[in-house]
Amino acid sequence: MTAEPPPLRLLYLAFYFPPSRASGVYRARATANYFAEAGWDVTVARVPQWFLTDVVGSTDDGLLDTVDPRIATVSPALDDFMWETDVRAFGSFRGNFPFLAARWHKWLQRFKFPDRYASWGESAVAEGLRLHAERPFDLIVATGNPFSAFGAAYELGRRTGLPYIVDYRDSWTLDLFTNEDAFPKGDKAWRWEKRILENAAEALFVNEALREWHAARYPRAAERMHVMLNGWDPDVLPRIPESTADESRPLSYAYIGTLTANQPVDALFAGFRAMAGAGSHPGSTLDLYGHLGFFAKYESRMRADIGLDDEAEDRVRHHGPVSKAEIGDAYAASDVLVFLVGGSKYVTSGKIFEYMATGKPIVSVHEPGSAAEELLRDYPLWFNPGSLDPGAVAAAMAEAGDAARKADPDLAERAREYGAGFTRYRAIEAFERRARAIAQNGGER
Repeated sequence: MTAEPPPLRLLYLAFYFPPSRASGVYRARATANYFAEAGWDVTVARVPQWFLTDVVGSTDDGLLDTVDPRIATVSPALDDFMWETDVRAFGSFRGNFPFLAARWHKWLQRFKFPDRYASWGESAVAEGLRLHAERPFDLIVATGNPFSAFGAAYELGRRTGLPYIVDYRDSWTLDLFTNEDAFPKGDKAWRWEKRILENAAEALFVNEALREWHAARYPRAAERMHVMLNGWDPDVLPRIPESTADESRPLSYAYIGTLTANQPVDALFAGFRAMAGAGSHPGSTLDLYGHLGFFAKYESRMRADIGLDDEAEDRVRHHGPVSKAEIGDAYAASDVLVFLVGGSKYVTSGKIFEYMATGKPIVSVHEPGSAAEELLRDYPLWFNPGSLDPGAVAAAMAEAGDAARKADPDLAERAREYGAGFTRYRAIEAFERRARAIAQNGGER
């Protein structure tokens, strides 16, 4: 009787992993879960807990319950020099000579990987080598940012001969908000990215525009570049009840997600005020669900940056962060969803998949040409102002409100069926098959 072959072993370098609440954590969580369910033996290297509690200032502990229990996690060390502000925790050298210590630390960074989290990458290499010596891995997958995960994958691949795959949740050398280079010519980041991509077994991107940009920049790696879309998570988002937005109550226009200064919040607020000023949908509210920025200590600054404190509290309401268990309630309480995103043609945003899965009217508030438009074009309840002009935004919001009032069940079902095709697991399926082939072939191309 032939014995079953041992499962393939995956080392997944995911700095942001539950209980992190970072925007990319759902992609990392789903990837690890999918591989575990597909029979892989998965080990995740993530950030130390102190960084999430002491630096980021918040976690989503409910997400921990959604991680497959078969997944092992390790937390490679991270140098806390950049984030430690308690002088009582300083060592004798830094405590007595703070300016000299800072200069020494900055000088040392010149020789490290060009990323502020380089120390975590170094620790991930050491931990990966230790675990590989105990029970060999078959494949390394790294997701960025931070891009020290990519550097760690490259170094582990170089020292063990293992194939590695890099997953760009974000761009490294392209500024998504200006569409320009993120680093000056000659910066170490360019050399590292070239080295990493040309030696990777595969590279993943969240949309075709980003894949094309990197393929043009690094043609020797182009044939190994693929798109793995984001998607929505059925275990997080339950089926939302059909809308009952009749004339008996005001409409709720809602944004659900983290608010940042990179988003065109001014255009949203101005458009909402213009719609209200024109008498469309009287009494409507703009309901904001989510964190203000990615770090808790900057929330008060964020309120000022986006002008939230200047808005009339009875019309623009910030409800704070929404837990995994409550996100369905937030969607159910909303009549029109506002797709607010910064950047332009290279930005998709994972939130759009969740929005489409609800079957509710969606209003775009972003620069024209966003990569998300390719997805929204076939969504039957998409309302696109075509610009960030407040009048155009107001008109699109009013039209979306009309659709919410009408609550056409057939149209809503068509919208929901379209959105249903973009689950995150469906996006990961083809990637897992390729990853299995890469691992089984030892990375040979």
